[in-house]
Amino acid sequence: MASRMLQFVHVPQQRPEKRDVTARRADFREIYTDSDAPLAREQSSRCSQCGVPFCQVHCPLQNNIPDWLKLTAEGRLEEAYEVSSATNTFPEICGRICPQDRLCEGNCVIEKGFESVTIGAVERFITDTAFDRGWVRAPIPASENGLSVGIVGAGPGGLAAAEQLRRQGYAVHVYERYDRVGGLMTYGIPGFKLEKRIVQRRHELLEQAGIVFRLGTEIGRDISMDELRARHEAVLLATGVYKARELGGPGAGLPGIVKALDYLTASNRKGFGDEVPEFDSGVLDAAGRDVVVIGGGDTAMDCVRTAVRQGAHSVKCLYRRDRANMPGSMREVRNAEEEGVEFLWLSAPEAFLGDAAVSDVRAMRLRLGLPDASGRQSVEPIEGSHFTVPATLVIKALGFDPEDLPAAFGEPALAVTRWGTLKIDYRTFMTTLPGVFAAGDIVRGASLVVWAIRDGRDAAAQMHAWISEAAAQSSPQLAAD
Repeated sequence: MASRMLQFVHVPQQRPEKRDVTARRADFREIYTDSDAPLAREQSSRCSQCGVPFCQVHCPLQNNIPDWLKLTAEGRLEEAYEVSSATNTFPEICGRICPQDRLCEGNCVIEKGFESVTIGAVERFITDTAFDRGWVRAPIPASENGLSVGIVGAGPGGLAAAEQLRRQGYAVHVYERYDRVGGLMTYGIPGFKLEKRIVQRRHELLEQAGIVFRLGTEIGRDISMDELRARHEAVLLATGVYKARELGGPGAGLPGIVKALDYLTASNRKGFGDEVPEFDSGVLDAAGRDVVVIGGGDTAMDCVRTAVRQGAHSVKCLYRRDRANMPGSMREVRNAEEEGVEFLWLSAPEAFLGDAAVSDVRAMRLRLGLPDASGRQSVEPIEGSHFTVPATLVIKALGFDPEDLPAAFGEPALAVTRWGTLKIDYRTFMTTLPGVFAAGDIVRGASLVVWAIRDGRDAAAQMHAWISEAAAQSSPQLAAD
């Protein structure tokens, strides 16, 4: 079977085809067509099966990528799915939205000259095939252990922890303040990257396993932290971070300047068929407007591409560094450019112009200077380089910070770091409240879905260990067993 691998010297990289640009600009369906089995097998055979798999090393979940690539190349798809899902709770989601060019594929040892293995596309194909053939089953435990856990937040971290703890036999209750499961996967990421049926499919499996979802429930408002702790043996906080970073300067408070998450949530809710007054009134609708998105991460890419689909008159992205230093996925930048987005590199806003609402952005050109304390090149303004960009809708996509978490949870005993994230013991994931754990963005700050999944799985393991130890101490017979 080994002869089926190392084909990168003979077989060129081939990704799944993209839908026609004109067609995909008009809807929110995913832009990549589905892979077929021959393409997946051929592309998997390009893996070099290297002794030190840097793709795996640079995957937050430490996925056994060379193993399931080899199994796919050999046509053993059910085994490939079992290996893939052993370390990843949502491989079909990561295959769609992970920035593989910065993680596994970007560290593939055959990248230079031959182009990397299309790891993300194969991962998506394996799991979609597993769903189609009925290999994906609800995580129903072999037996119940009579203990319960509460999880606050139904995003990727909370759901990953819920799935792991349910497998251990816990009664799992997930508390979510919104009306749907998925967190940013549902409301923050547009359908052209992740169709919502994919998230709903996982939600249904988790419900089939017996996990109870308490939607529209906010901790500190509908139920206190003390009450939550009394209900369960342990609690996990995995709510993410949603507070948008603000943008200063003259005119920053003008109508027509909106937050990225508000904009994306309104668009996704509209896609669900919800009533969205801010969208219907035009406040969060880009149709016919000159749109300027400020920022360079994946959220900014989601905003510019959403504006294109809403029928914006023009869409520009203003970013203070150059293309090489952009934090977002280069693949998403290329997709945006194909769809008609214009990037204004090395540019930053100075002021926002307009009377009753924003009409223009006054910006300046920048140049890269010496590296700063973070190691990234600093930016310096170029004197006399001011220019004006028409903008009747400005979207701030500058990243997210934590809210005042002790106040949000109604629990002043929760300690926070100097960055405002929850303080935990990094070995156990426990906060300063005994039996209360935390994971995901609420601990590490705004990050990737794949990191939230990793944190959720790790936190679940620590919760199980802590509960088991507490139960053993309270029951000498159990300790003896």
